[in-house]
Amino acid sequence: MSTGSRGRSVRVLISVFAVAGVLVATGCGSNGENADGTPTSTASNSATPTTSGPRTPASTVVTVADMTFSPADITIAAGDTVTWKFSDRVPHSVQGIGDAAMGINSPILTKGEWSYTFTVPGTYRYLCPLHPEMKGTVTVE
Repeated sequence: MSTGSRGRSVRVLISVFAVAGVLVATGCGSNGENADGTPTSTASNSATPTTSGPRTPASTVVTVADMTFSPADITIAAGDTVTWKFSDRVPHSVQGIGDAAMGINSPILTKGEWSYTFTVPGTYRYLCPLHPEMKGTVTVE
């Protein structure tokens, strides 16, 4: 590197630091005050926060106890996960009814939990194959 090039690099670096120093000194931060300590005003004081980007998937719990799914019917968004928590004296399972619910097939459990993530909108019916009177529905929007 030649001396002239090195000199230009030093001047550019000094300029960057000088601009940064001016910004800090004039209160270009986000503390809500001008350099003289007076509050800054904003164009909008909206009480509703704005969000951007994809929605964070949610998780819903269905309790399996006392020979029931509770709640038996739920509505969730596509991408959400349903977790069935088993806590009963007798074993249960979650099994989908019909072609749309083919992947819903938990092991037989008396304690513990099993989860399934629903990615496609639709209505998914399920039951306990050991106790067919135990039924539920997951509606995915």
